[in-house]
Amino acid sequence: MSTPIAGPGNDKVRSTPRGWSFFAALTIAIACACSNDARGQLPEFLQRLTAEIEAGPAADSPGSISSFRYRGQTVYYVPAFPCCDQLSILYDADGALLCSPDGGITGRGDGRCPDFFATRSEETRVWRDARVAAR
Repeated sequence: MSTPIAGPGNDKVRSTPRGWSFFAALTIAIACACSNDARGQLPEFLQRLTAEIEAGPAADSPGSISSFRYRGQTVYYVPAFPCCDQLSILYDADGALLCSPDGGITGRGDGRCPDFFATRSEETRVWRDARVAAR
C-alpha cells in the first residue's frame, strides 16, 4: 500500500516509517556516491587507506587527510589517531612512508622530518571522515 501524497483535497496524509526509510536510503546512497567519486580522485594507496579507516570504528579515525608541498614534492599527511601517543604519518605521492612529523610520547614524531610544519605549503584537505567531527 502506498503512502498518500499531500495535495489539493487530500488532507489525510500519513507519515509512515517506510516513507522515511526510503528517504534515508536515498540520502545515504547519494552521499556514498559522492564520497566514492571523491575517493576515485585520490592516489590508489589513499583510496585503500580511506576505505580501511571508514570500515573501522569512527573513534580510530584520524578525521582527515591533507596534501601539502614539502621538499619539492606532493605529500600526504595523516594526523595521529586521537588516542594513546600515536604517530602521525607522512606519505610521498607513491604511498611510501617518509616520516612521522608529530605524535608519539614526545609529540615530536620520529625526528626524520623536523622541518615539516615550518616548511610545508599548499595545504589541501583531500579526504574527511564524515563520521568524525572536524579535528
